[in-house]
Amino acid sequence: MATDSGNQTGNDTARDQSINPGEDMLCEDLICEDVVCDIAIVGGGLAGASLAIALAPLGYRITVIEAVAFKASDQPSYDDRTLAVSHSSCRILTGMGLWDALAADATPIKKIFVSEHEGPGKVVLDPNELNLNEFGNVVEARRFGAAVTRAMEQADNVKVLCPVRVTDFKTDKNMARLTLESDTGSYRLDAKLVVAADGANSFIRSQADIPATTKDYGQTAIICNVTPQQAHQGRAFEILTSTGPFAMVPHTGTRCGMAWVVATDQADELLALEDEEFLARAQQRFGNHLGAFLEAGKRSAYPLKLVKAKWDTANRLVVLGNAAHAIHPVGAQGFNLSLRDVAVLAEVLADYDAGDPGSDDLLQRYSDWRKRDQQSTIALSNGMATLFAYPSPLIAGLRTAGFAALALLPGLRRRMALQFMGYRGRTSRLALGEPLRQPPRQIPDVSKGVR
Repeated sequence: MATDSGNQTGNDTARDQSINPGEDMLCEDLICEDVVCDIAIVGGGLAGASLAIALAPLGYRITVIEAVAFKASDQPSYDDRTLAVSHSSCRILTGMGLWDALAADATPIKKIFVSEHEGPGKVVLDPNELNLNEFGNVVEARRFGAAVTRAMEQADNVKVLCPVRVTDFKTDKNMARLTLESDTGSYRLDAKLVVAADGANSFIRSQADIPATTKDYGQTAIICNVTPQQAHQGRAFEILTSTGPFAMVPHTGTRCGMAWVVATDQADELLALEDEEFLARAQQRFGNHLGAFLEAGKRSAYPLKLVKAKWDTANRLVVLGNAAHAIHPVGAQGFNLSLRDVAVLAEVLADYDAGDPGSDDLLQRYSDWRKRDQQSTIALSNGMATLFAYPSPLIAGLRTAGFAALALLPGLRRRMALQFMGYRGRTSRLALGEPLRQPPRQIPDVSKGVR
């Protein structure tokens, strides 16, 4: 349930520069002619790049279009934040062939402590109750960027156009058409399927006239790495407060990734504090679970909004990742939900594509499958984000009673843990640790036994 967080401290600056995504790893093609492909993915961030790697073994001609250079300082997807990658997501990344490149720098989440600030509610989640060693792993977004850019470079059927902007999007019965702008001019791209993975303010979603509901939480996440006095030992903490969660996730070495959600009007003050004062205030909020905070890394701020597309498919279009659902970071569900979308879309195309990956039947299969998980995950994160904002004594009593139920009932804890690990409803083969493609069914030869 820990929140995604984290910014790199100065200790690993040289190491990070040596693997900056896009630098000497990804050939950023300058477009100089019209393009025809099977699947065009608009957005080369966490969701879009993951989808490209998941679909590459299926043999499609894939084009990824990214507006911001991968090695640019303002590339938002592959910064120093930490990603809490759930158990099912680790399996998905393994099936995609990415986990081996991430495992060495990943930090297992071996126990999760959840509590209410200034309240008696408290529960400890232990993976041993599920016969597991960990709930998932913490991975740095920058490391993830290095892994996916290498994988895209190595895939012969994946072409990356970057930095290239999409300026128009149209579809007809048989094809989708994108107008692309780069330093070399304006060009056309035709694809059988377009995937909008271009973020919460998706241009493609807007061009397709797909409405989206937006809710401003009035909260901002302050993100940084901290070094506590005590070793984290794989422990994650989430303290639920009236202004949002305060989360600490285990990170490499002795560091932890911190995500401190505050009222938006308090964010600038916290960002401007000297490290010593900032750590003192953070310590007051967090307590002494890991001893004194000794050092803080660079701080960043992310305003929090819920953005939900009314539907996630249209004619020759799938809306995926934050373009489909940008959610509150409580419980670390956002990236994991997007990876489950990726795994299901890959499985639907692997099983049912008869030559047209953008057919209405395929897209409807995908949308129907994903609806339950998306709706329940959004409801869960939104509910957790708003429940603790109510000052009512009645609501406070209900929250405490919920914590008590979780503490006393192992079955309820196991059910909740499974949901947070991504195992709810129908689960994709990749999330179950199975191959994307089902091997041909072997029919036993019984003729030799017949006389």
